[in-house]
Amino acid sequence: MLAALALLSALALTVAAPAGAGATPLSTRAMWIWELGQSNGGSPASIISRARHHGIHTLIIKSGDGSSVWSQFSRGLVARLHAAHERVCAWQYVYGNFPVAEAQVGAAAVSRGANCLIIDAESEYEGKYISAQTYIRTLRGLIGSHFPVGLAGFPYVDYHPGFPYSVFLGPGGAQYNVPQMYWYDIGTSVDRVYAHTYAFNRIYRRAIFPLGQITGPPPKADVRRFRAVARAYHAGGVSWWDWQEGSAADWSAVSEPLPALGAFVPDTAYATLGQRARGDLVVWAQEHLVGAGQPIPIDGNFGAETLTAVKRFQAAHGLLVDGLIGTATWRALLRYAPAPVRWTSGGARVALARGGAQPVPKSATLPAKADELRGPSGAGSPGTHK
Repeated sequence: MLAALALLSALALTVAAPAGAGATPLSTRAMWIWELGQSNGGSPASIISRARHHGIHTLIIKSGDGSSVWSQFSRGLVARLHAAHERVCAWQYVYGNFPVAEAQVGAAAVSRGANCLIIDAESEYEGKYISAQTYIRTLRGLIGSHFPVGLAGFPYVDYHPGFPYSVFLGPGGAQYNVPQMYWYDIGTSVDRVYAHTYAFNRIYRRAIFPLGQITGPPPKADVRRFRAVARAYHAGGVSWWDWQEGSAADWSAVSEPLPALGAFVPDTAYATLGQRARGDLVVWAQEHLVGAGQPIPIDGNFGAETLTAVKRFQAAHGLLVDGLIGTATWRALLRYAPAPVRWTSGGARVALARGGAQPVPKSATLPAKADELRGPSGAGSPGTHK
């Protein structure tokens, strides 16, 4: 911990623009590496050879767990992979107990040459709006406001009403959304995991880069369909969990040429919110309503005040005045910037006209409805903290 603290002031000076900073590191075929030593024996030459053979142009390598740096993500490894024209992203699992230290661990990976940083935040961060805010602000203070950052979290936002998606994916947060769309673990089809994930995630207005699975293992036809459906949804790129658990057949399925998908129409709807809805999606809607000039509390509860504000907004924008935040209302509402909020642990409830301090939303205490990422992968595969 002391070493991490000593690094704090230096990091802001040592973080430089990564190789290939002008391109989006995730806009290509990518593979996650959890334990380097279990991935082609940890040999950079062997990893490079296999990546080239299967058209993998970005490697997402674990660099930290909580406040601990993983030594496998070294400056030498990154330089070797860069020399072979591979992009290298770091990923860290975070818990929210020591958010400043976690941000320092993330920044340390950036200082070692990472092209992007992926935050793997899952159940441990549910309800922790202040920790998420502290982590994001500290991280951005160290790596800058434009360095590419992604959130790899639960795909079904509606299952996790207390998770602070609006902080991690909000202003100053991650530019990229990398939902763990493990259809096989969830127990659904490829088509359904896309429809559900996109309906709830596109609301946060961050580019979505689907994270698929080759562990389990799912049928290889499903892996190929996951790639094909990603194209139909115009996803920027697809990544896969994970290198060390993939068989030869898995590797072929993520890289072989795809046949035409045929008749397929992607779901373009936004999830609908109505009175008595609760959760982070309501927080996000309330932040935008305040940004659009509706002075209401931001508490994560779709109550009478929010209902009135929605109807006023709909009337002012020529929308159907039904009090529901559906696709048309979301599209109009998201044209406004969300109110800037600084979450606090106490204080009186504040009706924000122009943003400001706000107690943690009441919805932060809501438990998860379910853990959709069930099965052998446990707490969300990338988050297996070993």
